[in-house]
This record gives sequence, structure tokens and C-alpha cells, in this order.
Amino acid sequence: METFKILVVDDESDARESMQMLLHRANYAVVTAASAEEALSILEKEYYPLVITDVMMPGINGIEFLQKMKSIYRQSVEVIMLTAYGSIKNAVQTIKMGAFGYFIKGNDPEELLLEIKKAKLILELKASRNQQADKNSSSFLLTSKNAGMQAVWEMVAEVAKTNANVLITGETGVGKEIVAQQIHQQSDRADKLFIPINCQNYPDTLIESELFGYEKGAFTGATAKRIGKIEAGSGGTIFLDEIGEMGLSTQIALLRVLETKQIERIGSNRLIDVDFRLVSATNRDLYQAVKKERFREDFLYRINTIEICVPPLRKRREDIPDMIDFFVQKYERETGKRITSIAPETERFLLEYEYRGNVREMRNIIERLVILSRDGVLRNEEMGNVRACRPGRQKGELPSYREAKQAFEREYIQEMLENCDFNISRTAEKMDLSRRQLFNKITEYEIDTKK
Repeated sequence: METFKILVVDDESDARESMQMLLHRANYAVVTAASAEEALSILEKEYYPLVITDVMMPGINGIEFLQKMKSIYRQSVEVIMLTAYGSIKNAVQTIKMGAFGYFIKGNDPEELLLEIKKAKLILELKASRNQQADKNSSSFLLTSKNAGMQAVWEMVAEVAKTNANVLITGETGVGKEIVAQQIHQQSDRADKLFIPINCQNYPDTLIESELFGYEKGAFTGATAKRIGKIEAGSGGTIFLDEIGEMGLSTQIALLRVLETKQIERIGSNRLIDVDFRLVSATNRDLYQAVKKERFREDFLYRINTIEICVPPLRKRREDIPDMIDFFVQKYERETGKRITSIAPETERFLLEYEYRGNVREMRNIIERLVILSRDGVLRNEEMGNVRACRPGRQKGELPSYREAKQAFEREYIQEMLENCDFNISRTAEKMDLSRRQLFNKITEYEIDTKK
């Protein structure tokens, strides 16, 4: 069983060290941060289901940190507040803001360990529920009234019987990973691992070590041998998402692996046999990338023995009503709310909207509508005009300048996050904002930063 991970945030080094020792003895995996800013940076790179944070800290204090955590990660991360006797009142207030609990410094550590056990149990129950919901979601998306999408699933069934390399193309959010998972699950490799790797998440200097692994001492920081994902997934399916972002040098290295079915860990000259099925995905035109010499032609033809193009949601509008019903029911279960109806103008918006972010955008819009509904009725105005410019607008319905500006800004940030695969640092850099400015905007507009 995987060790339960905890992130401890405290500006006092002695307090961090004491907490780390206590939690290590209880067999938890612990990482510490000296500030909320550092903690947010850590969480951006790696998921920690539980965060234990001091209330009184310079810069972003514990309460502000809690607010940011809940606006970004919502219920997927639980937070326990550390407080001194003098700030118990503040700690109690944080419970109303979404904190799981609080621990008074100096009290019996067993109280904290008990609170952690409770949080762990709650998170495990949520994870189990979400896993089942994801399975239901995937199963639902395997049905379609659209001829183009039906052809995709027929192709998946045929391709799954072979070991051919597959390239899945389509716009952001159409469900390319679900198609890849189905190829794996319907294949003879279904009992082996399906390993997804998002090429956009790794710079050229890191992706090769991620794919091929490395030996101890291969480079500065390589303090132990690491098995790469291709070696770890031997026998199964390797899914390379956003393969259009892969650098030319990595393409050359991977082309060699595809031809020889052998890898070399970085820092080693020993060849290791690997057996895997490669499925790749991209929202880019790789043929244009080849013309611009940003993608190797020989590599392209190697990875797309079979190409499957997933149509955008706006071209399969006959599926939209069923999808709306499905996502409303999904978020009813997850939020505990009961939705009785959809306001006529909101229903018209949901049916006519073009969904440039496809299924992912529909899911996010409906989730926000359900969360913000007050009386069981879904209404656009309760979320501050989900989109300022929506199809089917009647004359005289134009929003105010402030509303239009806010709607544009919200949509712009959401799309930038999606284009950067929800990497906040990269999004802030592309937007020419500081990370703090972007966090403030995400909090202000209650933007969902999870995939």
C-alpha cells in the first residue's frame, strides 16, 4: 500500500523538524515547507492529500493559505491548522472555511495523529467514490449518437487487437486519454500497466530521465538508481500525451527505442529489453510541425501506424443533451445537492454553446453551476455569466462592460490553464503575470485548476 503523504507548512525550522520526526515515526511520508508560497509551489508539482499548516506565518498566513488551497484544490486536499492557545478563535473560524480540523501546539501529539487518521479515512472514501465516478464517466463517454464518434469506437475495437502504434488527434478536452485507455483495456495488455506521461509537463532536460530512468551518479542530484516509466510499464501501454511538445533530441532517442525495443538508462551503457505498446495524442498539426522542422518526419510515421481523430463536441451536438444530464447527476452526487430544474435561458446556453474546451469545458461549467445553485435550479447569473459572448443572445441582452470584462478574463485564464496543462507557473509566465497575481485571479473567479 502506498504511504500516505503529508505536507507540513511552518515558518519555524524547529517546529518543522519536530513535526517531521513525529509523522515519520507514524509511518507517514512527510515533506516540509517554510512558507505558504513554497508549499503552493510544491503542491503544483506533486499531490499531497493532507496539508498541516501553521496559522501565524509571514507573507501569506495560514488563513489566506487555506483560502487559496480550497479555491484551487477544493475537497481533494484536506487541511489541518496548527495554532497556539491565543489563536484558537481563528482556528475555529477556519473550520467554517473548509479546514478539516485544528491542533493546539503543545497538546498531546496523539490528538494530532488521531485527527490525521480521520482525515486519511475521509480522503480514502472520497478517492473510492471519485474512482467509481470516473469509471462511470468513462463508460458514459463510450456511447454516442454521432456517426463520427461511433466510428472512433469501432476503430478502437479493431486497433486494440493489434500491437500497432496509435496516434490520437483532436482538440483539447475531447477525451483523447479515454480513447487511449480503451485501446489498452480492450487489448491483450489489459492486465498490465497503462502509464500516462504528459510531455508538456517535462522540459527536454528531464523527460528522457522520466522515460528511460538513470543510474546513481549519472548527473548532479542522481543520488539513487531510478527505473524509467518505459521500463516500469514493460508489458503494458505507454501513453504519451501532448507528444507534439516533445523536443527533437528526445524524439531521436525514442525513435531508436521503438525500432530496437531496447532502452539505456542515463549513465549506463547496458541495453534493457522492453515490450510496450505506444499510444500518443496531440492537439497539434504534426504534419505542419514537420514542415517547420519542429517535429521529425521519421518519428511521426513511426508513432502513427494508425491515426484516430476524435471529433470536437460542437460537431457531435446530438450527444450534448445526454452529456448535460450525466454531468448534472454526477455533481449532484458529489456535492450532495438536489437539482430540480435548469432555467430556460441556461438550458438554451448549454445546448447552443460551442464548447471550445469540449467535454472538459462542459464538465467544468456544469460543476460550477451545480456548486453555485441555491434553490435546486441551475442559473447562469449565479456564476456571474459563465461566458459573456454566448450563442443565441437576444437583442438587448448585452452585459455591462464590467461583466463582459470579467467573463473574458475568466475564460482567458481557463483556456490558458488548459493550454498549459494546468501548470500554474507556466501559465503565469505565458500571461506575463506573477504566480501570486494569477493565484489571486483564480481565487477571485473560482476557476477550477484541476484536469
